[in-house]
Amino acid sequence: MLNLISKLKQLAAKGSIRQLDYQFARFIQTQSNDDCLAFIAGVVSSELGKGHICLPLTDPQGQSTDLAAKLGLFGDNALELNSELVSIDWHQRLNDSSLVGKQGESLPLIFDGERLYLHRYWHYEVTLADRLNSFGTPMILKPEEGQKLTELLNHLFARNYRYLFESINNEPDLSAVKIQRLVCDHLDIVAEETLDWPTIGQKLSTAKKIEQYSVLDELVPLSACVNWQKVAAAVALTRRFAVISGGPGTGKTTTVTKLLAALIEQAKQSNDLPTIKLVAPTGKAAARLTESIGKAVAQLPVEEALKQAIPTDASTIHRLLGALPNSAEFRHNQNNLLHLDILVVDEASMVDLPMMYKLVDALPKHARLILLGDKDQLASVEAGAVLGDICSFNQFGYSAAQGNLVAQLTGYKTLSHCNQSNISIADSLCMLQKSYRFDARSGIGQLAKAINAGSAQQVDWVWQKSFEDIAKYPIDSQHYTHMIQTLVAEYSHYLKRIERVEMNPDTGEEETLKQRAKSALDAFSRCRLLCAIREGDFGVTGLNQRVERALVTRKLIQVQDELWYHGRPVMVTRNDHGLGLYNGDIGLCIRDEQEGKLKVFFELPDGTVKAVLPSRVPEHETAYAMTIHKSQGSEFEHTLMILPPEFTPILTRELIYTGITRAKKRLSLYIDERVMKRGIKIRTERASGLVSRLSGRFES
Repeated sequence: MLNLISKLKQLAAKGSIRQLDYQFARFIQTQSNDDCLAFIAGVVSSELGKGHICLPLTDPQGQSTDLAAKLGLFGDNALELNSELVSIDWHQRLNDSSLVGKQGESLPLIFDGERLYLHRYWHYEVTLADRLNSFGTPMILKPEEGQKLTELLNHLFARNYRYLFESINNEPDLSAVKIQRLVCDHLDIVAEETLDWPTIGQKLSTAKKIEQYSVLDELVPLSACVNWQKVAAAVALTRRFAVISGGPGTGKTTTVTKLLAALIEQAKQSNDLPTIKLVAPTGKAAARLTESIGKAVAQLPVEEALKQAIPTDASTIHRLLGALPNSAEFRHNQNNLLHLDILVVDEASMVDLPMMYKLVDALPKHARLILLGDKDQLASVEAGAVLGDICSFNQFGYSAAQGNLVAQLTGYKTLSHCNQSNISIADSLCMLQKSYRFDARSGIGQLAKAINAGSAQQVDWVWQKSFEDIAKYPIDSQHYTHMIQTLVAEYSHYLKRIERVEMNPDTGEEETLKQRAKSALDAFSRCRLLCAIREGDFGVTGLNQRVERALVTRKLIQVQDELWYHGRPVMVTRNDHGLGLYNGDIGLCIRDEQEGKLKVFFELPDGTVKAVLPSRVPEHETAYAMTIHKSQGSEFEHTLMILPPEFTPILTRELIYTGITRAKKRLSLYIDERVMKRGIKIRTERASGLVSRLSGRFES
């Protein structure tokens, strides 16, 4: 008989599992004197390290889980182990063990009849599901409230005919078919067959002024359209929990800004203005949210007093909860609730299960929770895929009651005819489907769409269209050198900005060092190289060294064998709550000539700049190149992305999609096409029971 604990020890020595996993298995063995239980406990711990919340004992097809494969064993090694494991009745073993609980007993492991958990993660999942389900109950609107909200939504999401007018007038002699296509695209028409297209075409072809397009108010009634931004706002007005998901450029921030205006107007009826907080998982994402909310508020078609009531400063989740030094716990929790009425969480795909649990656990009972994010992006680095699990209910559609209510609030009658869901959480979801950043002439948008579909054929079609904003290069020495030279040219802008002292237009005086640092940080953020892997010539470590050497050769930086040098970009890799610097924050090392010393400048979420001595910077790494994982929550005008020339399991559809959608204006890919096409076929699946618990299949 195989010694299962010895097998785990061998795997830990080889690095196939973590030492932590082996030590946990040993602990269970000492407590239970049961090698089999200890072995499966080690597997659960190992799975958690890979992002899985639990270990299902059967796969989706009902077959017993291949535990050897979970440990990375294949071939003869797997056959030998499986011959041992197949004889074990795991359900019986787990049900009989005094160390395995059923429903929340204070034991190291929990078995719910289908999945095995570490106790803490079972508690996180069950509590989060219970709270989200309780959030999902509908809010009862009085008839007069519904009427006011309808008027408010119509005002906030009023049609703007300017883009349609420009599109039609920029191309003379458009055919009737093309005019119809443009009208459908711009006005979000979903019931084309109900409209009088000959009359619409005749009116538009003779219109000389944008004001004449107002005839479309009658010719294209709201009942024939669906603006998903308006639907998202209506959904969030009817629930205490709402999720607004969409790809880049679909207007998540614009939507939530209009939604906040509507919620404030709604609250005015009771003379009680809500306390609203905006958060994101990282400092960079919080800074982006602050910037984009500020721009969206400025463009709102509402009175100034209402604009002033909408907050524009976002913070990190850690800062909101009150991170405690040297602790995984926070100042705010169920015993010390947050003081807020509405919480907006951006980049929610990056929030792992423990953090989402802690956030929801600290919310007051009356609070509204609004999650924004792209469900198709990479899941969080740590365990779970909370946003993806929640958004999986979108396939069911709204319940009849919710569909009718949203149709009533928006005027989109088609929403009341396609309802089938009886799952409460589905009524809290809205997927934005139209990109306002990437139009039909955008290769970035088309490529992202093709990759999201997992279609190699669609990807080929995109490349055949010769879009100007995307380019791909093979991975050979010539193009590898081309990539480094491109980066040197791009990074020269921020390095030259560091040296250039400009006059402050407001004061007429020389800018301060912090002002110069902020401009240099802005210049640095315009371009970035993204990698899928960490090590080697195609990974972050090797490419940071290559770029650094090339910049030295061009005399743009002087390294002199020192770790810190004038112009060095760094990225923080570990949170430092005391300094207010967090994993993912980007800083630039700049010499302070007045004090004769180097300082590292970071831009904080509120737009201010913080200077830190190099010796005080938390764990960090050089940041000419960064992993795609670390790039989440960021955007770059020019994104370069390199994939390894040989396939590795880390290459998945979500990883490649996330990297591509970091690009705002230009994307340069350095790839082996066969490797990329293989990667987009693979979807990341993370084991959890959250979907089952949200659907009500499991009681707590």
